[in-house]
Amino acid sequence: MIWREPVSRVERGVAHPMIHMFKVSIEKLNVDATDPVQYKVFFLGRHGEGYHNVVEAKYGTKAWDDHWSKLNGDGVLTWGPDPALTPKGEGQADEAYAAWKKELQSDLPLPGTLYCSPLTRAIQTNQRTFRGLLPEGRKTVIMENIREEIGVHTCDKRRTRTYIQETFPEYAIEEGFTEEDELWSPDIRETWADIDARARTVLDMIFESDKEHFISVTAHGGFINALLRVTGHHNWVLPTGGIIPVVIRAFTEP
Repeated sequence: MIWREPVSRVERGVAHPMIHMFKVSIEKLNVDATDPVQYKVFFLGRHGEGYHNVVEAKYGTKAWDDHWSKLNGDGVLTWGPDPALTPKGEGQADEAYAAWKKELQSDLPLPGTLYCSPLTRAIQTNQRTFRGLLPEGRKTVIMENIREEIGVHTCDKRRTRTYIQETFPEYAIEEGFTEEDELWSPDIRETWADIDARARTVLDMIFESDKEHFISVTAHGGFINALLRVTGHHNWVLPTGGIIPVVIRAFTEP
């Protein structure tokens, strides 16, 4: 079961009663819940614009899927493998930072745990979105299964574990994360059923092992769509740099 809880934009520095009530309501739901029911709030953030997004817009989705997505560049722009944010994408992540900073001053809870895709555009978005907002010692965890649809598109092939560790040393990497991208294939792309299965795996892990009630996930349109599908949420087209909060009620079947 899933539903959305609206979070209002409010005057800077003023605790908003609706936001406070929202936080208290989530805490009360978990206190009153009978085992094994849990409630968690997920702030699902899509990465800002990457160079692959620019190229898809330039040539159109059909030409992108049929041809350009399988290449690394067109002689003007390079998008594979694993493109970075464009200047516009950086600006979108900065807007997300400003929104978080404002809402935190209005008593919106800071996520107790943060997860992120291993693709550069998502890590850069998470980095800019939460810069200076996290308490000392709280690290975003990079997870393999939070990445975009896997295969064929060069933009969705991730870099090595060593590259990620050296480029983003402030991040934690989940146990078992391989050095090379062992999931990406130039010939086979995931189906919706495949990515839905990954989304279920991520949700199972979080509900089974993460005690926090407020969770941040920085990911991609394909993964976020899958997560919404498997939880029964209505379709929601999230723009680059956008964030959607959802409340998920989970229970273990006997």
